[in-house]
Amino acid sequence: MKLHFLLQKFGTARWITLALLTLCGVVEAQTVRPLINELGNPAKGRVEYVNDASVPLNVTVEAKSFSVSEKGEITYRPLDSNIRLKLSATSFRVPPQQSYFLFYEATSDKAPAWFVIYAAFSGFGFKTQEGMNVRVQLPHTVYLLPKDRVEKPDVHIVSAVYNAGSNSVKVVTENSGANFGRVQQAFVSGGKKRQEGPGFPVFPQSRREMEYSWQGDQPPDRISLEFERFKVESEVTRSP
Repeated sequence: MKLHFLLQKFGTARWITLALLTLCGVVEAQTVRPLINELGNPAKGRVEYVNDASVPLNVTVEAKSFSVSEKGEITYRPLDSNIRLKLSATSFRVPPQQSYFLFYEATSDKAPAWFVIYAAFSGFGFKTQEGMNVRVQLPHTVYLLPKDRVEKPDVHIVSAVYNAGSNSVKVVTENSGANFGRVQQAFVSGGKKRQEGPGFPVFPQSRREMEYSWQGDQPPDRISLEFERFKVESEVTRSP
């Protein structure tokens, strides 16, 4: 799966735009798989970095902990002290048209716990007009999970509101339990229309807001969030 990328050290929107246009073909050649690993605690995993470009690339990896806000905004910080991570390498070189497998072992004093391994690709052979080297960052997210998973009584839909002006449904979901869960997919329905939307993680004792566009001829009246072993549903109300 091709990923979005992070360009570092650009001072203006103009330079970012120029960099995006210049790098489009190069960046699309970088791949990480899988994007997400949901493992036990302790855990052993691996991640593959694919270089489809015509030049060899240098890669350095760094692990970080993160938090996700109710609106889905991610805040990164140094790896939490309760997580112990062993990487098979912290830097390596990927030849053109080849892959590299990074292996890791992780454990946490308490679970669930989560972190991201960021791989920074460099060595593209050119610089920006500001003279800056370009780095492409690809994330691999790891969840260390206990045997217990989120249960249906722990999750409920706080609100599901349809906005006719934007043709969208804003959904707020709350996980009041102590375990991590993941919505596999969402379905918004109204009349004869049933529309699928992307899933999202539900972190312990937190809320998450999602917004789904709606293309039906009639306003939606129901939403369903499907987990691995159960689903939760709610009526969709209309905003004033």
